Amino acid sequence: MEDQFQPEFQSRLDLSQLRENIEKIKAEIKKVIVGQEEMLDHLLVALLSNGHVLIEGVPGVAKTITAKILAKTVDVDFSRIQFTPDLMPSDILGTSVFNMKTTDFEFKKGPIFSNFILIDEINRSPAKTQAALFEVMEERQISMDNEVYEMEEPFLVVATQNPIEQEGTYRLPEAQLDRFLFKINVDYPTPEEEIEIIKKQHISRTDDKTDVIKPVLTANDLKHYQGLIKDIVVEDNLLQYIAHIVVNTRENQFLYLGASPRASLALLIASKGFAAISGRDFVTPEDIKTAATAVLRHRIMVSPEREMEGLTAEEIIKQILESIEIPR
Repeated sequence: MEDQFQPEFQSRLDLSQLRENIEKIKAEIKKVIVGQEEMLDHLLVALLSNGHVLIEGVPGVAKTITAKILAKTVDVDFSRIQFTPDLMPSDILGTSVFNMKTTDFEFKKGPIFSNFILIDEINRSPAKTQAALFEVMEERQISMDNEVYEMEEPFLVVATQNPIEQEGTYRLPEAQLDRFLFKINVDYPTPEEEIEIIKKQHISRTDDKTDVIKPVLTANDLKHYQGLIKDIVVEDNLLQYIAHIVVNTRENQFLYLGASPRASLALLIASKGFAAISGRDFVTPEDIKTAATAVLRHRIMVSPEREMEGLTAEEIIKQILESIEIPR
C-alpha cells in the first residue's frame, strides 16, 4: 500500500520573525518581572494592535515598571505623565507661548507628543483633564488654536490606576474607558513568584531595574507588524460569533449598560493579535474568548441590584461566552 501524501500546512503570512521578536521582548521583560503572564500577553497584543491599555491593580504589583520596561524594548520616544488633581489639559497637550522675537504665538508641544505614553494613576485628575485625552486617544491628533496636530505613529497610551484608594480620585468617564482596547486587572503574585521577586531583588546590584533592558524592535518594525495583523484571516462565522457576544451584552438582564460597536471592532483586532503571537495567520474561537474579558469588562455596567448581590462584570462575560455556541 502506497504512503498517502500528506500536504504540509503553510502559513499565508510569514509571522516567524514577529513571533521570534515577541519571544525576545518577553525575555527582556522577564529579566525584571516575575509572573504576570496574562498581563504581558495582553500588553504585547495591544502593542501589535495599536490599541491603548488601562492597567488596574493595587500599589506594588509592577504596573508602572512593566509599562516602562515594555517601552524600552521598542526603540521609540517614551513619555511619562503623572496625573494629579491640579493637572491641567495644557500640561498634557501643550500650550501657545508668545515669542518675543517673532512677535507671534508658537505652540509648545506637551508630553503627549510621544510614541509610547505612560499615564500613571490616570484616575487622579478631574474630568476637564480627562477630556483632553478623548480626541488624541481616538483620532491620534489634537486640535489647538484652529490647528490640527497629528501624532507620530506608533502611538500607544498605557494608563494605570489603583482600584482601592478612593480619596482624591475621579471615576473615568465611560467615553474615555471605551477608548481603551483592554482593561487589564493585575492580581497579587503567587507565593512562589513572591519568593522569586525577593531573590531577584536580593542579588540585584542596581537601583534602576530597567538598565538591563535592551531594545528589540524599531518603530518601523512595529509599524510593519501592525500592518501584518490587519491581514490575518477571520472567517465569516467568527465575525458573527464576535457580533453575538457583543449584542448579548446589550440584551443581558444582568447588565445596565452593554458594549458598543467599538467593542466589536476591538474584539476583532485583539483576536487577530492573539492569533499572531501564537504564530497563526487565522483567528480561532479561542483567540476571541481569550480577548473577550479584557475587551469587555470596562465597557459594560452591571445592574445595581446584581452588583449588590456581588455579581461582577467578569462573571457575566463568562456566562455570555458559555451561553453562545462556538463556531466549528
